[in-house]
Amino acid sequence: MTTVYERRTAPPVVPAPRRSPAGAVLGLLWAGAAGAVALWWADTGSVVGAAGWLTGVGRMAGLLCGYACAVLVGLMARVPLLERRVGSDRVARWHAMAGRYTVCLLVVHVVFILLGYAAQDRASVVHETVTVVLDYPDMLKATFGAVILFAVGITSARAARRRLSYEFWYYVHLLTYAAVFLSFFHQLSLGDEFSGHTGATAAWYALYLGVAALVLWYRIVVPVRLNLRHRLRVESVHPEAPGVYSVVVRGHRVEELGAQAGQFFRWRFFGEGMGWTSTPYSLSAPPRRDRLRITVKALGDHSAAVSLLRPGARVWAEGPYGSLTAERRTGQRSLLIAAGIGITPLRALFETLPGEVTLLYRARSTQDLALGAELDAIARWRGARVLYALNGPQGQRPLLGPEFLREAVPDLAGHDVYICGPHAFAQDVYGALRAAGVPDRRIHHESFEL
Repeated sequence: MTTVYERRTAPPVVPAPRRSPAGAVLGLLWAGAAGAVALWWADTGSVVGAAGWLTGVGRMAGLLCGYACAVLVGLMARVPLLERRVGSDRVARWHAMAGRYTVCLLVVHVVFILLGYAAQDRASVVHETVTVVLDYPDMLKATFGAVILFAVGITSARAARRRLSYEFWYYVHLLTYAAVFLSFFHQLSLGDEFSGHTGATAAWYALYLGVAALVLWYRIVVPVRLNLRHRLRVESVHPEAPGVYSVVVRGHRVEELGAQAGQFFRWRFFGEGMGWTSTPYSLSAPPRRDRLRITVKALGDHSAAVSLLRPGARVWAEGPYGSLTAERRTGQRSLLIAAGIGITPLRALFETLPGEVTLLYRARSTQDLALGAELDAIARWRGARVLYALNGPQGQRPLLGPEFLREAVPDLAGHDVYICGPHAFAQDVYGALRAAGVPDRRIHHESFEL
C-alpha cells in the first residue's frame, strides 16, 4: 500500500542557493587550536633536560586536549548554522575526527606528563602515577573523566559500533558531558599557563561556558519550546513496502518550524518502548501547514517498532536539521540518486526542486520500491523522469558506472546531483560521477549513518 499524501498544485518557492560556511568554521576551529599552542609557547621558557622535554610535550598535549574537548561538545550542540548550512553529516564527521584527536591527545598528555614528572622526581612511573592521582588537586576527578573519555572512544570505534545497539552507544556517548566536566577543573588548578594569568583563565572559562550555553539552549531549551508549542502526535501509520512504514505526524502551526524538503528531525515516540532514544528520520514529503511525514525502514529495534505506533501517540521532535536542500543547487537541472530507504529525502526534493529534475532509484526489486506510486505520480504531474535500477532475474546488480550515468542523463556534468543511500553506495556513485565529469561542487550528499 502506498500512502496518498496531499500534493501541491505547483512546486513551492524555494530559497536561493547559499554558499556553505564550512571553510570559515574550520578556519575558526584551527585558529582556536593555534591559540591553545600560543598559550603554551608564551608560558614556556627554556626547556632543559629529558624531564623538561617530556613535561613540555605533555603540557602542550593537555592544552590541545582541553581545547578539543570543548570543540567536541560544541560540534554536537546542534547549532542551526552548523546543522542546516554546513550539514549534519559533515559536522558529525568533524565530531568523529575531533573525538579521535581528543583521545590521542589525552594519551600523549597522560603518558608524557607522568614520564616527565617521574624523571624530574627520580621516581618510578607507577609511584608517580599514584602520587599524581591521589595527591594533586582535582586529579581524582580528572582521572574519572579520562576513563569515561576512553570508554566513549572505544565504543565509538567502527568495529565496536557494529556490535553495539544504537541505544547503548547513545547513552554511553552522553557521558562525554560528565567527562568534560570532571576534567575541566584540573586544567586551571594545575596548568602553568593559567596560574597567575587572568586573561588566559578568563578566555578558558569563556570557551567552556560558551559551549555549555550552546548545549543548554539548542539541546534543551529550544526542543522543549518546540514541543510545547507544536504538540505533535501521530496521526496515522501506513505500510509502503516490506518492512517500510510511513508515519504522518500532526501538530499546531507546523509551518512555523521552517522545515524544508530534504531535511530531517530527530524523533522520540512515546509508545512501544521508543521514548528512551531519539533517532533521525528524514521527511519523506514536503512539510504541510499542520503535518509532517517520515518513512522508516525496520533496520533496528527503534525503527522496527515504528509499525506498532498508534494514532494519538505523543511525539517529541528536534529539528529541522540537514543541508540536503534546494539551497545547495547551483543550476536549474538536477539528478537525484537514491538507494533503499535513502529515497525518503529525495522523494520530498523530487516534488519541490525547481527546474528540470531526474530521479534514479536503486532497489533490489519492484516490491522494494517504497513510495514508487507517488514518484510516478509526481513525475507525470511535473513532467519529470523516474529511472529504476533493479536487480536482474538472477539477482545481478546493475552497475551505475560513468558510462551508464552519462547515457541515462544527457549533459550529466551540467546537473546538480543529490545522493542519499548507504555509505558504500554513496561512495561508489560519487566516484562514478567524478569519473563522468561532474564537478565536486555539484555533488551533494548527506549520510545518516551514526
